[in-house]
Amino acid sequence: MKIYNTMSRQLEVFQPIEAGKVRMYVCGPTVYNYIHIGNARAVVSFDVIRRYLEYRGFEVNFVSNFTDVDDKIIKGANAEKMTTTAFSQRYIEAFFEDTDALGVKRASANPKASEYIAPMISFIDDLIQKEFAYVSQGDVYFRVAKSKDYGKLANKNLSELIAGASGRTDEETLRKESSADFALWKAAKPGEVSWKSPWGMGRPGWHIECSVMVENLLGETIDIHGGGVDLEFPHHTNEIAQSQAKTGHSFVNYWMHNGFINVDGEKMSKSLGNFTTVHELLKVIPAKHLRFFLAATHYRRPVNFTDDALIEAENNVKKIENTYRNLVSTDSTMLSALTEKTTADDTKKMLAAFKNKFEEAMDDDFNIANALTVFYDMISWINKGHYSAEIKSFFEAVLEILGLHFEEATPLESEIEALIEERQQARQNRDFAKSDHIRDALKARGIILEDTKDGVRWHHE
Repeated sequence: MKIYNTMSRQLEVFQPIEAGKVRMYVCGPTVYNYIHIGNARAVVSFDVIRRYLEYRGFEVNFVSNFTDVDDKIIKGANAEKMTTTAFSQRYIEAFFEDTDALGVKRASANPKASEYIAPMISFIDDLIQKEFAYVSQGDVYFRVAKSKDYGKLANKNLSELIAGASGRTDEETLRKESSADFALWKAAKPGEVSWKSPWGMGRPGWHIECSVMVENLLGETIDIHGGGVDLEFPHHTNEIAQSQAKTGHSFVNYWMHNGFINVDGEKMSKSLGNFTTVHELLKVIPAKHLRFFLAATHYRRPVNFTDDALIEAENNVKKIENTYRNLVSTDSTMLSALTEKTTADDTKKMLAAFKNKFEEAMDDDFNIANALTVFYDMISWINKGHYSAEIKSFFEAVLEILGLHFEEATPLESEIEALIEERQQARQNRDFAKSDHIRDALKARGIILEDTKDGVRWHHE
């Protein structure tokens, strides 16, 4: 298995720290609003990656945080005369409501920044003792100049960053030794939530929370750290700097970043008015169609959110579901007989070929787009009459990786069963006009019939 490591800008063979186990951290949302479609892209992309790692037999310890200490949260809570805890909890619950609907597996842990204040203070104090950080008027800043290879992850040069900020004269910049230094702790302002620290009342900066949560829940060095491409700088860059300054060794072995969501070809942003929350989308788009749209493109590629793309996702989900219905509707006795019947026709060999090609695609940096091409070829092959218990089992494994779950089909009403039987009798009597009439009547009721060499199969339209 190979993963594209953002740090090296190349594919690398995946070698976990501990055999058979993966320590994985993905940056979660700042909970001041409903998640938008861009947030959902990251959540679904890394859910598929996690699911495939589990399919491959890894035990995945998957941690994703909630930032519940932030300027936007403070502003929103004050506007509604709520505590920041109550305000952020509203959107944490909405996050789970939306991601559960999208079929996202719950993380092993979802830590909140507010739960790790004491470890953050200890972490920051350690950096001060090692002279990687300094106190200035109640704030604490990280000395970027002491960090080795600062900016490498985002392919940025420290001298250029300092030069780019050289003209700043704002109050905070004047408190810093260098314009590139970033806040680890912020002194409290009137009306803000704050905690007691050795440097006075205040609250943590954004970057420190993830470093502390990673260390506390996964260890000083982890296998995979993920998030949106917009987090490469400054967030992930600063995580690396502060974590490696504290521990003296590598923070993350494989950095992974998902691409942006574009809306009709333009990057999604509030200023463009194309900012769309998942909460609203799920009122008009079936969750499994939105899920598939987000999952079906390779995670590093940008995704264009358009009506045509959603229609394509809907059609592909229906194609997958219809084939699965046919597999499920074939009873165990027939599956056993078909397995024996088709072994000589190299069905097992063909299934093994599809499985190998699917895994080969996914092992190449989780290339779901190429894997789905293989899956669609397998669907066409299945629809030509290839059925077996082994095929059904692998089909269900792919559905699990995709995060698609279809409800059990309800039995046909006796009236419809009778019509199907009546049509079969008409066909035997070569009364094709009657046969076609019954078929069309069933279609009008949303029941599609397929005549195969193994008999009539049906599915909902």
